[in-house]
Amino acid sequence: MKIGLLIAVERELKSFLACGRELTEERNGGRSVWTTEISGHSVVALCSGWGEIDAAAGTQLLITRYGCEAVFNFGVTGALVPGLRVEDLFLVRRVCHYDFDTSPIDAVRKHQYAEFPDEFIPLDDALIAQAHRAVPGLRECAVASGDRFVEDPEDKRSLAALGCDICDMEIAAIARVCFLNRVPCLSVKCISDTFEGNGGDYQANVRRSAEKAFAVLLTIMDRLESGGENGIGN
Repeated sequence: MKIGLLIAVERELKSFLACGRELTEERNGGRSVWTTEISGHSVVALCSGWGEIDAAAGTQLLITRYGCEAVFNFGVTGALVPGLRVEDLFLVRRVCHYDFDTSPIDAVRKHQYAEFPDEFIPLDDALIAQAHRAVPGLRECAVASGDRFVEDPEDKRSLAALGCDICDMEIAAIARVCFLNRVPCLSVKCISDTFEGNGGDYQANVRRSAEKAFAVLLTIMDRLESGGENGIGN
């Protein structure tokens, strides 16, 4: 399988670059793109940059230019509810793009894209099932995704009220672009800053949390099936 690996920022990218595999680098559209092989899969990795716009552009590049059959993402995340700890791991089941709202002019809820029955963009069921087989006990979650680093406790409570446990700045774009291209996607997140935490906690924990998320993704890729009844995209 040809897998696109969308990584948001360089501090997360370091986990991939240190994976010990032979990497080939090229420049495309102002970005560095790395190709390698992992567990028999051809992998194309790209560091998109912060936020939904850069993540959308990077995801489309992986699909259109490099012909990726699936897009994977790993990275760090902030907790929206008390009780979650640094380095807690999550498998993303669905995502709410909380910056998106056409409800004043369309017959949809706030944050809802018309193609979906509610405010959430779903990720791929078959890939999620395979992830659970590879890493039993991995917790699922819903993510609030938008173009800002969420630090204020009141903002966290507001996003948690949408039904989300964690937040990030890219997975809504990745999931949306994959949906439009009929390409399955999977995302593993690891907490860097808790509900009580802030940007300083992110800075202190990003490297360690990113490494832990990438290690889980490697385990999933090692046991990944492709095609057939239990394959991707079903």
